[in-house]
Amino acid sequence: MRQVQQRTGGIGVRLQPGWWFVGLNSMFMVIFSLVILYPFWQVVVLSFSDGREATTLGFHFWPSTWSFEAYRFLLSSGEIVRPYMNSILRTALGTILEVLFTILAAYPLAKKELPFRGGITTYFIIPMFFSGGLIPTYLIIRSLGLLDNFLVLIIPGAVAIFSIIIMRNYFMSLDTAIEESAVIDGAGYLTLLFRIILPVSTPVLATIALWAAVEHWNAWFDAMIYIRNRNLTVIQVIMREMLASVSEQSNDLMFNNNAQQAQLAMSNVRSGIALLSIGPIILIYPWMQKYFIKGAMIGSVKG
Repeated sequence: MRQVQQRTGGIGVRLQPGWWFVGLNSMFMVIFSLVILYPFWQVVVLSFSDGREATTLGFHFWPSTWSFEAYRFLLSSGEIVRPYMNSILRTALGTILEVLFTILAAYPLAKKELPFRGGITTYFIIPMFFSGGLIPTYLIIRSLGLLDNFLVLIIPGAVAIFSIIIMRNYFMSLDTAIEESAVIDGAGYLTLLFRIILPVSTPVLATIALWAAVEHWNAWFDAMIYIRNRNLTVIQVIMREMLASVSEQSNDLMFNNNAQQAQLAMSNVRSGIALLSIGPIILIYPWMQKYFIKGAMIGSVKG
């Protein structure tokens, strides 16, 4: 393969064929990444800007005056603190319950000796494509007494069919010799699952947990439909309501104090609550990312 050599200041530089493509591709990816990251950075800047700067048009790469009034206002209001705690509690309990049920459903389905395994798998798959709809679901929730109950945000989503299929495929891809040697030593199914299988299933467990956490954290429609008690609602519902309040009339009703109105604007509050609402997921995702792709790929290649 021919190499091109350039001499600059007496130093030989060897350029591999196709170096221009690599350079242009790298430049394109940098520009593309900046285009994607700028809207998020704009939200960060607006959340830390004062009201006068937030209401001006144009690009804001850095706050000219740092202000924490938006966060001080949001955190001092009981309207956001309780829903924020509810979202954290929902995400934690919902993720744990979903991962547990996924494990308990996927492990038996991965066993070829399970009677009627094909029929049971089909029974699980059908609800992925067909559902009863909103009205029948609401009637079932009401008949179970879950209206205005915090458990309505956790129990209906405890069984995730797609996650069960992914974890089942992952379990089927493991070498059976690991289990056979443990069975010879007298291990039962629960011992095999919790002491042999799960310790080597970290990638798929992290992937399922991340899916469940993101789904529960971002969910708002079920809380809007089934929850009327403001003490049981979640931060996403409050965020939706505040993002909808964009008119001057809503702004005047929310900030009726002139001094405070000079320091705060609706864009400050919207940006602040947006950052608060995505904060936990942004903190969790970098730690889970190294398992995410591996777990999703391994769990999707075996049928």
